[in-house]
Amino acid sequence: MKDAAAFAESWKNGWNTHDIDLIMSHYREDIVFRSKKAMALTGHGEVHGHAALQEYWKAALALQPDLHFEVQDVFEGHQMLVISYLNHKGILAAETLYFDADGKVFQAAACHRSTGV
Repeated sequence: MKDAAAFAESWKNGWNTHDIDLIMSHYREDIVFRSKKAMALTGHGEVHGHAALQEYWKAALALQPDLHFEVQDVFEGHQMLVISYLNHKGILAAETLYFDADGKVFQAAACHRSTGV
């Protein structure tokens, strides 16, 4: 990870323009992604592989044409990054991304604040 701010900006732009190619450009072929939100569309909280993740996100974007993220903060660690953001429904969320030596994400997880908090 060379530039956390630049990565977060590109990540946000991909989501806000619904550009699936830009979104997917950050991830390795063997990506493992975890999210409770995936369960509604995939039946599982874990998605394995680039193709499966792309299909999941394409389906999710189709169901949410107004999806938009506002980055709140970016936290940088050793070969990892956490991006906190507000989604289009005003729900606070965080994405944790783990990078390989080439700067590609090989593992990621999304967490969303419970609406009752």
